[in-house]
Amino acid sequence: MAVIIDGKATALVVRGALRKDVEAFAQEKNIAPGLAVVIVGSDPASQVYVRNKHKACGEVGMYSEVHALPAETTEDELLLLIDKLNKDAKIHGILVQLPLPKHLDEEKVILAIDPRKDVDAFHPQNVGKIMIGNFSFVPCTPAGVMELLKQYNIDPAGKHCVIIGRSNIVGKPQAMLMLKENATVTICHSKTANLAEITKTADILVAAVGRANFVTADMVKEGAVVIDVGINRNADGKLCGDVDFAAVEPMASYITPVPGGVGPMTITMLLKNTLTAAKEQTK
Repeated sequence: MAVIIDGKATALVVRGALRKDVEAFAQEKNIAPGLAVVIVGSDPASQVYVRNKHKACGEVGMYSEVHALPAETTEDELLLLIDKLNKDAKIHGILVQLPLPKHLDEEKVILAIDPRKDVDAFHPQNVGKIMIGNFSFVPCTPAGVMELLKQYNIDPAGKHCVIIGRSNIVGKPQAMLMLKENATVTICHSKTANLAEITKTADILVAAVGRANFVTADMVKEGAVVIDVGINRNADGKLCGDVDFAAVEPMASYITPVPGGVGPMTITMLLKNTLTAAKEQTK
């Protein structure tokens, strides 16, 4: 039987420590770390994420602003707001909730954010820093995965880590973080031949493909650590991950559930990134 990696409990521990760090920072600098979240349109999932981020900021003593813009907001209007937030001294982190409405250029919007305030770490300057291993903050989901491994004393050094998925948000930065911790990394994707043969060699398997129950027991090595980044709905409308949990759990040594695994860590790492940004901007 696998050890279930509890993301909710881990997030509480990390946020508890973070709250103390935020208090110390606020006392020393006489300003709270500040996060501005921008949402365009009324995507229900995005609205839930934004509410959760705003609430989490309050829990650890951070200042938070939510800028909810109508779906018909023009690109110029959005870029004007980002410019204003870039210049706002009480805002240390800026997050534009993705996806944006189709008439807005996501790449142009990300480029407009001051890299020092880019707490999602999507700006090419921050992506480059991740590539060379000299970064201040990293995308929140991969950072959350690494924090979970750390909290459960799972050392990637010398292990073979297989990542299914090559997105800029999870797969690619996850690979760089694993490399930094001295893992040997293989990235698999939709064009990978003999996928199951490769995944069965993984000591640490990270599923970030976005397909419900995609990873089955015959794809997992006995005793592997299985990290499920996916958030999907199955045929019954129930929340599930990329891993067939019931089938894979008996094979694994450690496994993350969905919900309650990686998810709670994502916002926690956003808070951590915001504090890091605040410290760097107030040196």
